[in-house]
Amino acid sequence: MKVKAGASVKEQTTVQTGADLLVHALIDQGVDTLFGYPGGAVLPIYDAIYRAKGSFDHILPRHEQGAIHAAEGYARVSKRPGVVIGTSGPGATNLVTGIADAMMDSIPLVIFTGQVAKGVIGTDAFQESDIMGITTPITKHNYQVQDLEELPRVVKEAFHIATTGRPGPVVVDIPKDISASIHNKKIESDFHLPGYQPTIKPNPLQINKLHEALLEAKKPVVLTGSGIIHSEASSELIEFVQNYQLPVASTLLGLGAYPGSDDLFLGMAGMHGTYSANMALYECDLLINIGARFDDRLTGNLEHFAPHASVAHIDIDPAEIGKNVPTAIPIVSDAKAALASLNEKKVYVLDHQDWVAKLEGNKKEFPLWHDQPEESIVPQWLLQKVYEYTNGEAVVTTDVGQHQMWAAQYYSFDRPNRWVTSGGLGTMGFGFPAAIGAQLGDMSSTSVAIVGDGGFQMTLQELSVLQERRLPVKVIIVNNQALGMVRQWQEKFYEERYSESIIDVQPDFVKLAESYQIAGYRFDSQKEVETKLPEILADDQPALIDCRVLQKENVYPMIAPGKGLHEMIGVKR
Repeated sequence: MKVKAGASVKEQTTVQTGADLLVHALIDQGVDTLFGYPGGAVLPIYDAIYRAKGSFDHILPRHEQGAIHAAEGYARVSKRPGVVIGTSGPGATNLVTGIADAMMDSIPLVIFTGQVAKGVIGTDAFQESDIMGITTPITKHNYQVQDLEELPRVVKEAFHIATTGRPGPVVVDIPKDISASIHNKKIESDFHLPGYQPTIKPNPLQINKLHEALLEAKKPVVLTGSGIIHSEASSELIEFVQNYQLPVASTLLGLGAYPGSDDLFLGMAGMHGTYSANMALYECDLLINIGARFDDRLTGNLEHFAPHASVAHIDIDPAEIGKNVPTAIPIVSDAKAALASLNEKKVYVLDHQDWVAKLEGNKKEFPLWHDQPEESIVPQWLLQKVYEYTNGEAVVTTDVGQHQMWAAQYYSFDRPNRWVTSGGLGTMGFGFPAAIGAQLGDMSSTSVAIVGDGGFQMTLQELSVLQERRLPVKVIIVNNQALGMVRQWQEKFYEERYSESIIDVQPDFVKLAESYQIAGYRFDSQKEVETKLPEILADDQPALIDCRVLQKENVYPMIAPGKGLHEMIGVKR
């Protein structure tokens, strides 16, 4: 049966199976890209996808973890929900890490898992897993479809919940007998969720309080989080900051919300943040948090976090306000709506020029630094070169560890949706498949995966997708032959007992790439980077570059566990 693209579920009167209903519902939601891996419990769904050829671009990863991280990258860059399909049992459980990752970082995903037939649920049937129980703590909501006639409504609800309010993942578990059953009646898909009504617009009285506090502040600072990026509020943020000439610090996931090259930008704050950003948060008298959740890697020891400040917190999720940091001015709202309301207020010149000058002095006196041997590739220098050679226009994805922090520090993000990384969960193996999804989400840009030699080996099988699709993703392995951040902590806090953190045995990454018919390169010197990397990055074909960097290079500045923002180490050379 051929399905008319964009046709409403209500118009379908010749539906053959529950799986066809699902396909129609996905078309109705405007889905054009699916990330999935087939298996027994989802064979009816894949048969329906086959019959609806031309409706979707289906991406076949080589592992379900690759599918869901790719969907995360796609969602972050395209501003559309990532859609994932996995079979029952191990297919579903292989998605769990990505689901938890998306939940922590507020990424909108809709995940469809196959399930054994209703009649054998609870009997430990072949490839049965309680995915509802497993995912309840790590999803915004989850469903198990009990009746075929529920399916169109559930799909519609799932997309609505995943993409509104604070975004997040929603799981829809579909028993095989539901997707395989035959039906030919017209089915309604309308829904009403009286218990789910996110607050989008701010309380005007709270906006007034923030405006008044801003006029009285002598040391104000704005903290930007990913909520600004999710709500597409960067232009409103820039207007607000420029109106009042406010210094700006960013969280890891908020990078790009405000232009990184602007004079008012202080850099990333937190454990590996800049001296200027962290001291601004420590010394400020008014902290305006927009769309960030005050996690521990940002705040350090809460006793020393913004101890002199009145805190205003704008967040669409009321559960985040006051959760970690006492808040004087709580504003439950979408960031875009709140900033628009603030920008409607009369603009006054603030009396805080000395404060801005002090922070600017901190930037000049205590900049990020690194040593630079004449020949060896230093990772910080490498990231600066990637920024230079891409003109800051690449979509940069990372795994988690030292290379992630160096990318955040040394690649300057001047606009949103250029930075894709795993923040809250800190998932190794994320960066490469996320780059595949990001590339599919924005084919006009080049995605560059900055990965460690450890994390890359967790999902390197997705090179098959690059081989198959010829996507122009560039994989840059920051190869220090170690689990770099683990090694750094063992050096600093475990008396250099390098327990299982040095990786002496590795594959030949160049030959590995070539086995997938992808160009592979190995760089051992600065000269090789400077002469070859610009051309590789400019090419429209996939490539892998194994960059051998200094093993014992550390990420600085750093806030040690239990210390406050003002107690950074490694601030000076």
